[in-house]
Amino acid sequence: MKYSALEVAKYILTYCFKADTPISNLKLQKLLYFVQGEFYKEKGEPLFTEDISAWQFGPVVPDVYYEFCVYAGTPILNSYTTEIGSEDKQLINSVIKAKVKTPTWKLVEETHAVDTPWYEIYNKKGNRSVIPKNLIFDYFYATGTN
Repeated sequence: MKYSALEVAKYILTYCFKADTPISNLKLQKLLYFVQGEFYKEKGEPLFTEDISAWQFGPVVPDVYYEFCVYAGTPILNSYTTEIGSEDKQLINSVIKAKVKTPTWKLVEETHAVDTPWYEIYNKKGNRSVIPKNLIFDYFYATGTN
């Protein structure tokens, strides 16, 4: 089942808040990217339909960014009700658990590595260019990145 990126973002924020590891909008953007990649790798399809763009500090879902930009770099201390299925939650949770304690700037570095989808698009097409979904799929599928 596909969701909106905002629905997935709200689930991630709620999970992190309840686990006493609230996150900033910047870290949320990186987690959305890694969650999307993991879904491509495991299920062969995206979790959400919105595009991910190559912004200065890594992959960003613009609609989600603008929804939470009022928080700037501070942790988002909110809890939301979402309609994410239990099987999908398990996969999302595995990514959160693997990445949430990684410092935000380390996640930015990971997304900026040579040969990543962000690197390819940012350096070829420029800031705020859309990263093609097939590029994300191919990268995560080929590298097994999580």
